[in-house]
Amino acid sequence: MASWASQLGQKIASPEFRQYLMSTHFWGPVANWGLPLAAIADFKKDPELISGKMTGALSVYSLLFMRFAWMVQPRNYLLFACHATNEVAQLTQGFRFIEYHHFGGNVAQAKVVEELKVPLEPKA
Repeated sequence: MASWASQLGQKIASPEFRQYLMSTHFWGPVANWGLPLAAIADFKKDPELISGKMTGALSVYSLLFMRFAWMVQPRNYLLFACHATNEVAQLTQGFRFIEYHHFGGNVAQAKVVEELKVPLEPKA
């Protein structure tokens, strides 16, 4: 157990790792994680707020950058993971958008809201 821990410590203390931490190869993907985290946070919001055009654009953007992260040498696995997560989140948002706007989700939601309304009794 101490062997792998000491190897990890040596790897972290190495100049190569410190150089990696100070590069755009590391900080670009770290900053980019805001996109999938925001999309995941939006899962709880009303699908009426979803922009179909922006969701489509972000989906294409993530596909292109997943390819870039895979093809660049050395491969940028952190960037690839970020854009793969964003792709899944954007596709989920896209399905929510399509279901709400094109398959009657808004009608079903309005029906549920109407059923939940409690009529107010007039004051005597």
